[in-house]
Amino acid sequence: MNDDAIAHNRSAHDRLGDAYDGNHPEIFNDIEQDRLAGAIADAMTVAGEGQSAPIRALDVGCGTGNLSRHLLNAGADVTGADLSTKLLAEATRRFASSGRFKTVPLNGRDLQPIPDGTYDLVATYSVLHHVPDYAGLVAEMVRVTRPGGVIFVDHERSDASWISESYRAFLREAVVWPRRRWWYVFQPARYWKRIRGFLEWRRWFNSRWMPEGDLHIWDDDHIEWARVEAVLSARNCQIITDNVYLLYEPRFQRSVWEAWRARTSDMRLLVSRRAP
Repeated sequence: MNDDAIAHNRSAHDRLGDAYDGNHPEIFNDIEQDRLAGAIADAMTVAGEGQSAPIRALDVGCGTGNLSRHLLNAGADVTGADLSTKLLAEATRRFASSGRFKTVPLNGRDLQPIPDGTYDLVATYSVLHHVPDYAGLVAEMVRVTRPGGVIFVDHERSDASWISESYRAFLREAVVWPRRRWWYVFQPARYWKRIRGFLEWRRWFNSRWMPEGDLHIWDDDHIEWARVEAVLSARNCQIITDNVYLLYEPRFQRSVWEAWRARTSDMRLLVSRRAP
């Protein structure tokens, strides 16, 4: 495990704090949130089969609590887990009053000290690409899931999207560039956005340095779903939901996104069930 990458991820998200939500309109928009709510509801139904007590859910990499909010709304008792103590504090501020939310800090290597088989539903959303050993994290998610429980992995790039010509064609048609007015050239922020990255000294030594941590978001360094599936299979988990979908972003023309959503995709949702 790369200790430097773990430290970078922790400090990056500590620094972002509650500003994280505003930096991700591709997540925090009504269309994506409605899709996520439906996916969580379906997973909760499976996790709750044969259960009389409230579902115990673990949100791995909870951040400010996006997934935790949906789990709470669906009736679960939720534990939010994250590497960043500042993000955990923000999630606590938002949800502690529910009486059904608590937190546990992560070490970036595994899900210790959580005991084996603790949770009915273990979920993560838009997190694996932040984790140096993401296959190891999936193995840990299975470990802390009770027999018969559910493992939920969502909002990671699908394998095909990295080479998909149809997805590239969609982007060319869908992205809306703001109309430029005559005074546009006099906006300092326009130039600052272009040069800010070059002033970050760490990028001089590592062209892939990112302000949100060590990310696996490159053509030659990204989540390999075959590795994720192999981990699940080796631990007697059966895939019950396998969906690819086209993520909606506010920068897209809605009508174009609607027209293409059945023709191409860029994200994958994988839900599996641990053998009883």
